[in-house]
Amino acid sequence: MSISASTMLLGIGGGVLAELVVFFVLNRLFRLNGKAAATAVALLAILVYVPWAILHWPGADVFAIHLAIYLTVAYALGMVGGSVGRRWHWAPALIVGFFVVVVATNVVFLGVAERGITGLFAEFLPKPRDAEVVDSRFPGTVSHDYQEKETLYNAYLEQVEVQQARGWQVRKGWQYKPVVNEPAVFIVAVSDREGRPVAGARIDGRFLRTSNSRDDFAFAMTEVTPGEYRVPLTMPLHGLWRLVLHIRLGDDLHEVRADTSVAAGRERTG
Repeated sequence: MSISASTMLLGIGGGVLAELVVFFVLNRLFRLNGKAAATAVALLAILVYVPWAILHWPGADVFAIHLAIYLTVAYALGMVGGSVGRRWHWAPALIVGFFVVVVATNVVFLGVAERGITGLFAEFLPKPRDAEVVDSRFPGTVSHDYQEKETLYNAYLEQVEVQQARGWQVRKGWQYKPVVNEPAVFIVAVSDREGRPVAGARIDGRFLRTSNSRDDFAFAMTEVTPGEYRVPLTMPLHGLWRLVLHIRLGDDLHEVRADTSVAAGRERTG
C-alpha cells in the first residue's frame, strides 16, 4: 500500500502531538520526572505504532521514518521536557533544535515532492525564463511497480520463471530508426521454443518516460502475418524510453522489458 507525503506528514504530526500531550500529563499531573515520563512515551509509541503498522503495512521506509521520529521526540522530551519553564541548559536545547530543523526540512522536501513549489516558496524564488508552466514535482518512473511491495516482487519472479520455462522467443524493433514527431512502425515477432510463429496473440504495451511519468503512453498491436505484430507510432519526445510489452495467448502472459532511443527532429532549412 503506497502512502502520500501529505498522509505521512499528517500521521507524523498527530503522533508527535500525542507524545507531547502524554508527556506533559505524566510529568505535570502524575509528577513523573522527565526521564521516566519520556521512557513511558517511547514505550507507548512502540506499543501503539508497531502493531498498527503490522496491520496496515505502509512499507519499510515509511515505518522506519515514523518510528525514528517518534523515538527521537521521546528522547528529546527526556532531555529537556521536564525543565520547560525552569532553568534550561543551552546544550540539550541545541540538540533538540537540530532535530527540529531536520524534521522541518524533511517536511518541506516531502511537500515540494508531492505538490511542487507553491505558496511562499513560489513567491520568493525567481520566475522561470522562456517557460509558461513549471512543474517542480519529481514524478519519476512507475514502470517497476513490483518493487513497491515484496509480494508483488515475488509474483514477478514467479512470472519470470514461467516465461523461461515457456521458451518463447520475442524479437522487437523499429522498421526505421524513430525520430521525434515523425511516424514510425514498431514491430514484434513472436515464436515458440521450436521457432514456430505464435499466432493469435494479443499484444499491448506502454512506452515510459524515465523523467516524467505523465509522458507515458499505451499502445496495442495488430497481427499482420502469423506471429508478426505491428503498430504505427509517433514518439512525442526524443531521448531514452522504457518499454513494457505484454503478450497474451489464452491464459499465458509473456512480459518483455526493454529500452529504446528516439532521435531528435531533423533540422529544416529554407
